Amino acid sequence: MNIDDLPALALIAGPTASGKSALALALAEAEGDCVIVNADSAQVYRDLRVISARPSEEEEARFPHRLYGTRDGGDPCSAADWAEEAGAAIAESHRVGKLPILVGGTGLYLRTLLDGIAPVPEIDPAIREAVRALPVAEAHQALRREDPGAAGRLRASDTSRVARALEVVRSTGRTLADWQRERVGGIAGTVALRPLLLLPPRAWLYERCDARFDTMMSEEGLAEVSSLIARDLPPTLPVMRAIGVREIAAFLRGEATREEALAAGRLATRRYAKRQYTWFAHQPPADWPRFAEPLGPTTLADALRLVRR
Repeated sequence: MNIDDLPALALIAGPTASGKSALALALAEAEGDCVIVNADSAQVYRDLRVISARPSEEEEARFPHRLYGTRDGGDPCSAADWAEEAGAAIAESHRVGKLPILVGGTGLYLRTLLDGIAPVPEIDPAIREAVRALPVAEAHQALRREDPGAAGRLRASDTSRVARALEVVRSTGRTLADWQRERVGGIAGTVALRPLLLLPPRAWLYERCDARFDTMMSEEGLAEVSSLIARDLPPTLPVMRAIGVREIAAFLRGEATREEALAAGRLATRRYAKRQYTWFAHQPPADWPRFAEPLGPTTLADALRLVRR
């Protein structure tokens, strides 16, 4: 099928605080009949409106928004879960004649949706339990023996990814990288993708990261984290590992002063933005347009022209 015959899918991606949500709303205003679909792993949780910098209720009322605040923090959302739900939201948008605008900064989510997911079989529960019980240093040492390639790619402190790689090779006899060469279920071939990556100057981006964490330390942000603490959720859940939760929790528990929490949170936000920036600068296809200017009133029209082409 000719790409001109495929339904369009706009994609606005980039690091946190780069202006993705504002651009998505501007694009929706310009295009008319649109649905904005979330592709941020923290914004799926209803517990984290302020902490995840979700669009406000007023912004969400301007156009239909999908997959924002749809999950309880105690119900972890995997990339596969999100991709299935996002694919359904995109298909429904096309069915009713609306342009879906996919917006977010979670590269794993986007890659899973577009390229598909590795068909890894269910992990043997006994193996999973044994692997997850290992201290991360011990798990990484085991991974060096059983999947040296994964061990070389992963930081020794990356608990979840080290455990995942180890449980896969032990349960299936094949490495995770081997499975990932057999991706299935991606939608890239079924849509006419109109992507735009926001990669503004880092100094501008980091200033916005600092301002964003200052907002997280507002009464509303503190209340969100306080509610999570009161639920005594496992610290390994994604909602508890979201940027800002750990730093604000330390302040609320009296383990850090407000200034210490602010400094730690600003640093964590900047580091997260730096990782996202590197990923989006190098991992997506080279022909995806990159917008390198700070997004604002004087540059918005230029960004819109790139994503409306």
